[in-house]
This record gives sequence, structure tokens and C-alpha cells, in this order.
Amino acid sequence: MMNKPSENKVSTSSFYGLGIAPKILEILERIKFKAPTPIQEKAIPMAIQGKDIIGVAQTGTGKTHSFAIPMVQLLAQKKGMGLVLAPTRELAIQIDEAFQDIVVPFGMKTACLIGGAPMQPQITALRRNPRIVIATPGRLIDHMGQWNFMPEQVVMLVLDEADRMLDMGFAPQINKILKFIPKERQTMLFSATIPKEIMDIVSKYMKLPVSVEIAPSGTTAEHVTQELFIVRKEAKNRLLSKLLAQYQGAVLLFSRTKHNAKNIVRAIREMGYKATEMHSNRTLNQRREALDGFKSGRYKVLVATDIAARGIDVTGIELVINYDLPEDAENYVHRIGRTARAGKHGHAISFATPDQSRDVRDIEKIIRSTLPVSKHPEIPPEEFIEPGRGGAMQAKSRWHKGSGHQGGHQGGRKNNFRQEKSKNKKFYR
Repeated sequence: MMNKPSENKVSTSSFYGLGIAPKILEILERIKFKAPTPIQEKAIPMAIQGKDIIGVAQTGTGKTHSFAIPMVQLLAQKKGMGLVLAPTRELAIQIDEAFQDIVVPFGMKTACLIGGAPMQPQITALRRNPRIVIATPGRLIDHMGQWNFMPEQVVMLVLDEADRMLDMGFAPQINKILKFIPKERQTMLFSATIPKEIMDIVSKYMKLPVSVEIAPSGTTAEHVTQELFIVRKEAKNRLLSKLLAQYQGAVLLFSRTKHNAKNIVRAIREMGYKATEMHSNRTLNQRREALDGFKSGRYKVLVATDIAARGIDVTGIELVINYDLPEDAENYVHRIGRTARAGKHGHAISFATPDQSRDVRDIEKIIRSTLPVSKHPEIPPEEFIEPGRGGAMQAKSRWHKGSGHQGGHQGGRKNNFRQEKSKNKKFYR
């Protein structure tokens, strides 16, 4: 059962009054942290009191410092180690970077344990007795199996982007890790959505957690505007070309599969724009180069699969394009949360094929609003096929009159996709 924070809320326009130690306040002032975000304002005082916390907030709201500040402050006062679990390599690296400004003045070390990177440097980092370990679940279990990491030293645990870890199939690894960590610990869980699987973890592994919620589960970023284009699959690249000419800033584009991501990058380059890709087939160095190049402006477009939906912390993304709608509707929130970060404004555009009306409805249920449909004057307008209402054949004849091209095969293609996907799930990560 979750407790709600008391009504005696802190009201502050600075970090003073949140219970933060003077030494950390000096650090925050030095790194130009002027005012806490809403999630920081609510979570930090509770965490410093040692309470278990469930933090619910959309992406880009400053969740990392909501647990980093209390963790450093409490570890400076007692023995033991802090452990942060994150779903992706990129997110783990960003969390580690966020800790550095705070830990160095306290003489603390961190270790970042991620897959796709050599084991030996990580073993060396663990032998230096880090006070804080940031890890992806699979790589942490690798180190536990080789006795490089001793879980009985953990006194504070953070599960960051918990819903994403479950989406990526990490539930068995998380349960395995939690079995070895001492029960007498402080646990903080941060997530943008709270599905049933997370509540199972809460009831099993947390002690009377306080719920800190700054937005309902599934709420999109505050300053992001959204629109939807209904477009045939073969017209997507033409529409994409028109949109890239319209938007001058950085563009993050999501593809459902890594194979398609490669094809989209090739098409964008043929349009005359610099683009790169980011997905699980890329090495860690390739993914770092892609992200660094995107941040620096070397690439206008970063094409990514959902593995990057939570791992990209770039404040200046002008536009997010869902070239393919996400397989899991909840990932829509995480994707478009990559723009309109840190109080800035942003825009999100989604492409839906005529047979994806159900996918769009699933997204609209989660965000609790209707996606406005737009039409481009140079792209033939389309409408959704409504299955089971007798309108599918009429729609097909209207779109493909006289051509026979693709007519009546939309459902077959979708079934073939699902069959292929079930055979090789790894390909579609």
C-alpha cells in the first residue's frame, strides 16, 4: 500500500528548505541549479527522510537529481553502497554523468556497468570501492556471477525508468537482483507510467512507499504539441521530405525496427540531410558517436528504435517524428517526451497507415486526448479503414481504384509481420 505525501508541502523557488545539506547546496549553486523541478521539490525531502518512494513523472522533468541528491547526502552519513538500475546503456551513462558533479566533492567514486562495453575496466572500477553503482540489469548479473559485485552492501536502491525495464523484458533479472539485496534498504522507483507489473514489484519489495506524482500516469510532456498524418506506407518518405524542409532544428525520428531504421537513414541522406541511426545492432561506440553527433549538430536527424526512447537526453530537439507508430502504445509517451524538455516547447508528428486506426485509439486512451489529424497539400489525403463496419472495401476501392496495388492485403501484411516477429524477437528490439 502506498502512502500519499503529507499536505504540509514545501513551497519554494529554490533548493533551500528541502532538507539538502549545505555542502550539496553549494554544489548546486556552483553548477547553476537555481530552482527545483516539481518532481525534485516533492521527492527530495521524502528521500532524505529515508522513505521508500514511487516517483511518477513524464520524461525530461529532472528525475535523476531527485534521487542523486538524496543518495549522495545519505551515503555521506553511513556505510554501504547505492545501486541504480537503468534499462539502457545510454541512460546509465547519463545518470553516471549526472552524479559526478555531486560525488566528487565528497570523495565518492561511481562505477557504470553496462553491456556492450569491455568487462575489465568495469572490474577495475568495482575494485576501487565505489559508493554508487549504476548498471543495466543484465551486466550487473554478469558481475554478480563473477563475484565482482557484492549485493549485500547495497543500502539504497533506485529503479529508474522502471516501466521501460519491464517493457524490455528485464523482469526476471530485476527479481533475481532484488532477491540478493538486503531487505533493510531504502528503495526508490521512478517511472512515467505505472502498469500492473510495477505494482507487483511495489507490493513485494517496497515498505509503505510514498507516492510522489506530478502528472497522471501516461501524461505527455507539458509543452509538446502533437499532430497525426494518415498516410500510405509508400508515401511516408515523400511526406517526410516535406516535413524536413519545413523544420530547421534537430529531428528525432522513431522506427519500429532496426532494419527499417537503416533504410530510413539512407532515404534521408538521399534527400540531402545528414542523418545517423541508433539501435541495438550498433556498438556502444557507434551509439555514442551518433548521440554526440546529434547533440553537436553534425546530424540533423537521429533515427532510433524504442531502445533509445528513454536514453536520449537532448534538450534542443525541435521535432519528434513517429515514422512508425510504436508497437506498445505506452511508448508513445516516452517517444514524444524527448522534445519539450526542461521547460522548452516542442512538436511531435506521427504517421499512421490507413489500417492503424486501432493503434491510434490505443494511444489516445493512454494520453487521454484525441490526436489532431493534419493533411499535407502535396500528399494525397487518406482516411482510416474501420474494420468490421463494412467500410474497408469502400475505402480500398477509393484509395486504389484501377490499380489493384496492395488492395485487400493490409491485414495479411500485419499478420505476416507478427508471425515473423514472434520467430525472431531480437531483430525487432
